[in-house]
Amino acid sequence: MPAPPDLESLRLLVSVAELGSVGRAARAMGIAQPSATKRLAALERRAGFPLLVRTPAGSTLTTDGKLVVAWASALLAATDEFQTSLTALRTNRAAALRIAASMTIAEALLPRWLSDLRRVEPDVHVGLTVTNSSAVARLVLASAGSDVDLGFVEGPGLTEGLASRTVGADQLIVVVSPAHPWARRRRPLGAAELAATPLVVREAGSGTRETLDRLLVRFAPVDPQLELGSNAAVRGAAVAGIAPAVLSRHAVGADLASGALVEVAVADLRLDRRLRAVWPKGRKLTGPAATLLKVITS
Repeated sequence: MPAPPDLESLRLLVSVAELGSVGRAARAMGIAQPSATKRLAALERRAGFPLLVRTPAGSTLTTDGKLVVAWASALLAATDEFQTSLTALRTNRAAALRIAASMTIAEALLPRWLSDLRRVEPDVHVGLTVTNSSAVARLVLASAGSDVDLGFVEGPGLTEGLASRTVGADQLIVVVSPAHPWARRRRPLGAAELAATPLVVREAGSGTRETLDRLLVRFAPVDPQLELGSNAAVRGAAVAGIAPAVLSRHAVGADLASGALVEVAVADLRLDRRLRAVWPKGRKLTGPAATLLKVITS
């Protein structure tokens, strides 16, 4: 069995897919273009088939290359999560405030919340675990919250045994690559058409997936084109043109601003959801956990 490709070459390929050229991807990663070209050629030899079509105007993915980018995005997201979890495991032992947060909240909102907390309690030490909403609920409930002081989830349902407080609102949106036919449609997309379309979606257990499943179940069960374990992986697959995706507006703001993704309006479906802080029912929040919740909601 051949050795797997190195992660930095996969990161380079994903960057080419997002930026549209080897040169721009090389500059973004801080490497020389000839080195980037050699890495991509080696990656294609290892794969056994072409991944890119190179033209004077830039580089585009082959059909096989789009699939490889989607898989690579999932692998890289899992690797980043692994590294984050190792760091959290080291720091949680001495953390004064132990938090578990869903990916969307951890990426888009928690940095600002923690910055606000640090202005009130500058010496607080925070340990953070990032995972999906179902796993956050399990961590908070485990041993009555002895390992996690406060959790943040984004799903529509609330696990039994948890107390909660709304800390914000979010909106899911349908996004496609600029080359997708939906990017040029003038009329909003119907919910039934969305439900009948194979999508790139988050994994079961994520708040984003749970929200989407509940919204579309009356039309048809969600039948994914790809099911991926992080917002970054879903974004990468959508940017690569694999299929439309449904993600938090927080997760794709930069892609919409740059034009890498295009939002598709949906006519008859409310995609709003609540973001909540959760802790074991019957336990009063104290110390930095109570302070953080006050900072967020004040």
